[in-house]
Amino acid sequence: QVQLQESGGGLVQAGGSLRLSCTVSGRTIRNSAVAWFRQPPGKEREFVAALFRNNGRTYLADSVKGRFAMNADNPKNTVFLQMNSLESEDTAVYYCAFDQRLILSSLRLPTEYDHWGQGTQVTVSS
Repeated sequence: QVQLQESGGGLVQAGGSLRLSCTVSGRTIRNSAVAWFRQPPGKEREFVAALFRNNGRTYLADSVKGRFAMNADNPKNTVFLQMNSLESEDTAVYYCAFDQRLILSSLRLPTEYDHWGQGTQVTVSS
């Protein structure tokens, strides 16, 4: 059984930083897709970042490029989302998602991921 556990959310002032973690159990993150999505209040879930292990590349939403970064600790089966220069628009529940059969063209589609974490709240005060 695949389980995802997120941590690291919280309240931060605009311009500050947070680091989210997502530990996957039950499957290896190698040769898989692991992504971060977020859902702002009253809005739909949106893509933030993804690590596509088949080509080793990281993909970021345009809204977070230059501010967010994603990386992985393979031995710990954990991925991280480093969020810098946070803005009030980044306030959302952040979700980690995992799938072993995802193709590159589906990387940004939340409906294509089979496994999700419970979410962690990030609140940026202005």
